Formats: sequence, C-alpha cells, structure tokens
Amino acid sequence: MPALSGVEGQPAPDPWGFEDETVETWADILGPQYLDLALLAAFIVLALVSFKRKSVPLKFVTFAAAIGYLGFVKSYLISITNIFSVLDWNLPVVRYNLAWYLFFGFTVVSTVLWGRLYCGRVCAYGALTQTLDVVIPRRFRFEVPRAIEKRAAWIKFGILFGVIGYYLVTRDMLIYQYVEPFWMFGLFGTTKMWLALGVLLAATVFVRNLYCRFLCPVGATLGLMSYLTVFRIKRWSECNTCKICEKACQWGAIEGPKIVMTECVRCDDCERLYADTAICPHWRIIDYNSKKIAILPLQPVQ
Repeated sequence: MPALSGVEGQPAPDPWGFEDETVETWADILGPQYLDLALLAAFIVLALVSFKRKSVPLKFVTFAAAIGYLGFVKSYLISITNIFSVLDWNLPVVRYNLAWYLFFGFTVVSTVLWGRLYCGRVCAYGALTQTLDVVIPRRFRFEVPRAIEKRAAWIKFGILFGVIGYYLVTRDMLIYQYVEPFWMFGLFGTTKMWLALGVLLAATVFVRNLYCRFLCPVGATLGLMSYLTVFRIKRWSECNTCKICEKACQWGAIEGPKIVMTECVRCDDCERLYADTAICPHWRIIDYNSKKIAILPLQPVQ
C-alpha cells in the first residue's frame, strides 16, 4: 500500500485540520463571563436587600447602579424585542449569554414572586425617571386626575398588543424604536429619535413617570404577569376608609383597600406608610384603645 506521506514511515498529514481542533471546556466558556456574572449577581443582591429592608437610601443606591451599570455600561434592559424573541423561540445561545439569562430569569421569577419589582427597582429607564421625580421640584408637577389616570393606564396594554400584532404580521423588529426609549443607553439613534426622547423626558418633568405608567409595553407585560404574583401587599381593615396610601401612591396602584397589581411597581411607599405607627390609622387606633383600657378603673372582685 503506498504511503500517504512524503516520508516513508511518517504519519500522513491532516489536510482538514481535524487534529488541531480544540475541545471547548466550561472554563473557556465561563472565563469571559465571570466578571459580568459577578457584577450582575451583586446588583441583584443589592436590589433584593433594598427591597426587603424597605430602605429609601438603598433604593436610590440601587437606582444609581441600575442607571450606570445596567443602563449605560451593559444596556441590560428587558425590551419588547425580547418578547418578540420569546414568541419566535429565537433566544440567545445559553452558554455564551449566561448573564443575560440570569437577568431575564430574575425578572420573570421576581415578578411572579413579588410583582413588578423589575419596574420599580431594576429597569434603568424607570430608575432614571424615579430619580428625576425626587430631583425636580414638586411645584412643576401636574397631578393627573384619578379618572383620567385610570383610563390612561390602559394605553400601554393597547401599545403592547398593537406592537405584537404588527410584529407577527411584518416580522419587523425595528418597531421597538418607536415604542420604547431604551436605546438611549446605547447612545445610538437618529436625530428624530433623540428629539422624540427629549420631548418625552420634558413631559416627564410635569407628569411623573409618564412613560412607565402609561406607555411602556414591557411594563404592560409584567403587569399581566403580576396576576400570577404569589405575594400580596398587606392591607388593614382601616384601608376600606383611609385614603392616606391611595393619595401617596405615585403609580395609581391603590383603590381603597385594593392594590392594582398591574400598576404596582413595589416602590415601598405604601408599605412604609402602613408600618408607620405615627401615621397609619391602624396603629393609632390600636394605641388609642390600649391607652383607653389602661385608664379604666379596676372593678372590685366580688
């Protein structure tokens, strides 16, 4: 049999390069992703700690991290394009996108457990507008009448179903740029897009959290998922008549004793109020009754 090599007794060369092909290990896969996974995990811990402790300072530290790291550094935001990908079952390769799956998985799981925690703590755009809400003087604010607010809250659901219908017909993913401003964190966009964003942010000066409350299709999606939420915000019997939390809610998510889960973003405002023994009527009534009992004269034993 003739030799396949030019040198007698030497192995034949590998013309296809199979011998040089390396086997990819998990160390090779995880190596470039370690830092992203660690930083994202640290952010998730921060968000959960601030949420569980109902701490306002920690909430704003979380906002700063969301805007800076998740927004401008990584552009990690849940987008309507992710919903398109789920509809097509066209998702990123898992082993090369572990941080994204951690982020997406946390959003889904936290929504089922607690409601729209993503909107109230994690979304970089929501964090930006909620920070603006604190910075901008209250005198510039226009409080949307309750009747209008309840009807306007349905707009985002109309946008969600309209955009999904459009995508299913056209398969045009670029529709996202007309219904969400999240591209701003990647610092790209046409002149018209930046002008539209400027108008939206200017309007947000006067109507707090305008986009998140009335226009966001992702918020609408998570709002619908909130019907599956396991946890429910505690309510007292006094909530039937007390309006303190309802007036304090910036999201229109409280109607008397009822929490509207599609609108609630777990901002903690009402939870801090009903835990405040100096403000909440529930605790004040308990305190009053305890003092009343304490001053009652003791009856002699017969």
